[in-house]
Amino acid sequence: MKSFGEDQAGASKEDIVADRSFKPTVGETEHTVASIGFHVVERILLLLVALMTICGAATEIYQIYQTRSINLADILLMFLYTEVIGMVNVFYTGKGATFIYPIFIAITALARLIVLQSKDMAPENIVFEASAILLLAVAAMAMTRLSRSTG
Repeated sequence: MKSFGEDQAGASKEDIVADRSFKPTVGETEHTVASIGFHVVERILLLLVALMTICGAATEIYQIYQTRSINLADILLMFLYTEVIGMVNVFYTGKGATFIYPIFIAITALARLIVLQSKDMAPENIVFEASAILLLAVAAMAMTRLSRSTG
């Protein structure tokens, strides 16, 4: 592949654009600046997600305190908040399997949906959602075992 200026002497701009083998190169400085910039944006967004999750959990705790009543849906919602914080921690520190946490969050969310709507849902929908939980659990187990065996 040609880089800019290589075999391009005397070629017009249209010839260079028409040359499909030409690939512009990114300088090391530009690559470093872009990498650092994206890393900073990622960290800021992770902190924002963590703060929003903590605010949501605090709001839920305050609501539980006001009603003086805790039910299974509230407990499952607190697990969702905990799993989101755990996922942010894994993304932020880089330790652990980041792809497992969204699966755990989906499992907990589906379980919460079944608990909240099981009285009003058709029985086959409950079976479908329970099957989705089983499928997600098998996927999480397979991914965990695969990540352990590969490194």
